Amino acid sequence: MQTAKVWRVASSPHIHAGRTVRGIMLDVIVALLPAGAFGVAWFGVRALWVIAVSVASAVAWEALWCWLVKKPCTVGDLSAVVTGLLLAYNLPATVPLWLPVVGTGLAIVLVKQCFGGLGQNFMNPALAARAILMSSWVGLMSGNAYTLVDAATSATPLAQGADYALEALFWGTIPGCIGEVCKPALLAGGLYLLARGVISWRIPVTMLAVSFGLFWISLGSAEGALRQVLSGGLLLGAFFMATDYASSPTTPVGRLIMGAGCALVLFVIRTFSALPEGCSYAILFMNLAAPLIERFTQPRVFGEVKRRA
Repeated sequence: MQTAKVWRVASSPHIHAGRTVRGIMLDVIVALLPAGAFGVAWFGVRALWVIAVSVASAVAWEALWCWLVKKPCTVGDLSAVVTGLLLAYNLPATVPLWLPVVGTGLAIVLVKQCFGGLGQNFMNPALAARAILMSSWVGLMSGNAYTLVDAATSATPLAQGADYALEALFWGTIPGCIGEVCKPALLAGGLYLLARGVISWRIPVTMLAVSFGLFWISLGSAEGALRQVLSGGLLLGAFFMATDYASSPTTPVGRLIMGAGCALVLFVIRTFSALPEGCSYAILFMNLAAPLIERFTQPRVFGEVKRRA
């Protein structure tokens, strides 16, 4: 007599990649460390304080929210740490220390938790918080960052059309936000995420390539286009924020559209508006378009019958 087999039926997904949220976030933290280390070395101990306060306050806001709504504490998945790091990297080292506390509160509570928590946010929390801070405290967020070169505040490359050498733009010996200035560190972090399979190449490569092409056509100079790519937070945004799982498309074609769309909006903002930077707003705009992109780029289901009119 054969024993009947018992089959357990469960909802999808039925294939597990063998990776945890904590593991993915840990990879992102590792990838962000070189840019942060350079930021501290270049801008001084003040930058370290901004990063520390931003990370600590992000974790505190996450724990406080979970306690208030009586949910299991999600601090251990390290997503709050990543949000705190990304917000700090988008701040000048000169901001008062209460600003990252307010910013992480907006990112964690308003943008992330109020919409359901990790994976439910419709836009990147750190960038949304940065946009709110920029609109509320323009003077503090204007980007006049302290540098070790001249021990004074200077104009960022995009703020007043400052003309810095390409070598300075590449190596990061310029004013700017804490985590956006050193391009080799950002490229190393991005390549690490690609090698680990944390992100796909489609969004960052398309965003950088289309940006370069648009500025080359507009300026008529490859050097001018390269200057635009190396200025501001374009590399930081392309590798670490436009690739956010929850707020970007999941389909291959959708990711290409996402990268090209971010580049196009960035080009329009930098070229035709009074805003010197445009990366944050470009990514946020495309975050809002991501569900529509996802809808029209979903592959056809095998065996699907076309609807009759």
